[in-house]
Amino acid sequence: MSQVIPEGWVFTNLGKIIELKYGKSLPAKTRDGVGAPVYGSNGIVGRHSTPLVNTPGIVVGRKGSFGEVTLASGPFSPIDTTYFVDEFYDQPLMYWFYQLKDLPLTSLNRSTAIPGLNREDAYEQAIKLPPLAEQKVIADKLDELLAQVESTKARLDAIPAILKSFRQSLLAAAVSGKLTEEWRGGNDFKVMSEELGKLAKFIDYRGKTPTKTASGIPLITAKNIRQGFISREPREFIANEDYHSWMTRGIPNYGDVLITTEAPMGYVANIDIEEKFALAQRAICLQFKEKINSYFVSIYMQASVFQKTLDEHATGSTVKGIKAALLKKINIEFPPLEEQTEIVRSVEELFVFADKVEAQVNAAQTRVNNLTQSILAKAFRGELTGDWRAANPELISGESSAEALLKHIKAEREDIKTQPNPKRTAIKKKIGSSMSKQIIKVVEALKEAGKPLSGQQLLAAAGYPSDSNTDQLERFFLDIRDALTVDKSIVKVKRGDDGQDWFTSVEVTTHE
Repeated sequence: MSQVIPEGWVFTNLGKIIELKYGKSLPAKTRDGVGAPVYGSNGIVGRHSTPLVNTPGIVVGRKGSFGEVTLASGPFSPIDTTYFVDEFYDQPLMYWFYQLKDLPLTSLNRSTAIPGLNREDAYEQAIKLPPLAEQKVIADKLDELLAQVESTKARLDAIPAILKSFRQSLLAAAVSGKLTEEWRGGNDFKVMSEELGKLAKFIDYRGKTPTKTASGIPLITAKNIRQGFISREPREFIANEDYHSWMTRGIPNYGDVLITTEAPMGYVANIDIEEKFALAQRAICLQFKEKINSYFVSIYMQASVFQKTLDEHATGSTVKGIKAALLKKINIEFPPLEEQTEIVRSVEELFVFADKVEAQVNAAQTRVNNLTQSILAKAFRGELTGDWRAANPELISGESSAEALLKHIKAEREDIKTQPNPKRTAIKKKIGSSMSKQIIKVVEALKEAGKPLSGQQLLAAAGYPSDSNTDQLERFFLDIRDALTVDKSIVKVKRGDDGQDWFTSVEVTTHE
């Protein structure tokens, strides 16, 4: 992290400023479905009339979608897969919401089983703390800038649906004759109608399953055929020596039409693959006669007029499909060949335009998605408030400095610790209990013991209660793991015939 900070700011760690408190279990069956939102690691998961927290706050994913940060704008209930923050020591809530969003909390997982955020790891995150007055200015600027980003993002996100509607309208205009109305000089749109089975040869490999290989001749399946184009992903192959024995029903040519017959049904595309390939099941290749342009038929079959008819002829309740015999009976309407050619030219020209717009939108979406993190990074480097600092030196120095704020937070937190906890009940000491008054590191517990301890003895010696909850046990085992593998401050030994793991401090072992 850069050691240059703005005037009046101070370096510190997250754990010195805010506390990540553990959420509480609130199973779905016990929620009454009304009132305050219930938050999981990645947002609202329900509602309950009695909130755990009666003020606005911040929720941070602890398990699952760990590190995800969500704003709770009113009373709320965070469940036990989350942390929450509800005390900000007079600092702006929104500032800390943005600050937590900027930290790399989603990359701090150290669990090998269920992904999770360890609270101590979060607390160690370095923070450049600005003065209180500047925090408010930064929060206001971020509110304004990020609202503009979201507005831009919303407009961009709406464009793909508009382009989809444009393409569908274009296809409808093409097959109805409206697209070429001017080209015809106002003359009537003359069409012929003929069954698909009489217009084209069907090459159908359904009912056969080829043996796939790691390389060889590309295999095109229904998974490769999308609406209007052929994707080369996923990439599958058959062996070179199997090609001729497999492709006995006909060889697809460049420009032929492929249509999927199920899962999904009705995706249509012209073949644009020049090299040799094999065709798999759930797709039919249509080779058209000279009086009809295969690219025009592809346009016609993608249009809603054909898709609706296809759906009416489909069979199956869960997965819809079309039988070849029924597909052959569907009529195709087509104008003279010359107008077919003009329709294809016009559609391709306008589709190219739509594709360019879509590519520009995708690029803009990428830039906008990156813009949020860029703005946050600038904010927490002090780059958004340089002019404000120059104009308000009295609000960033002396008692108004970040250093003074940090001292105030420390004093307040210590004061809170000394106050009696009204929820705390008296703990009855059990005979033989060696539970400490406060939780300490396992290496310290072993040093104090001066001898090897079993896992259960170590749990008590480190100050954990005998009825430790899941979070406490997780903390205990993470401490043991780090002491064994990272710090190497303790070692594991086997003692006795009970098969238990016993631990001892490296320091004690050395002295022995």
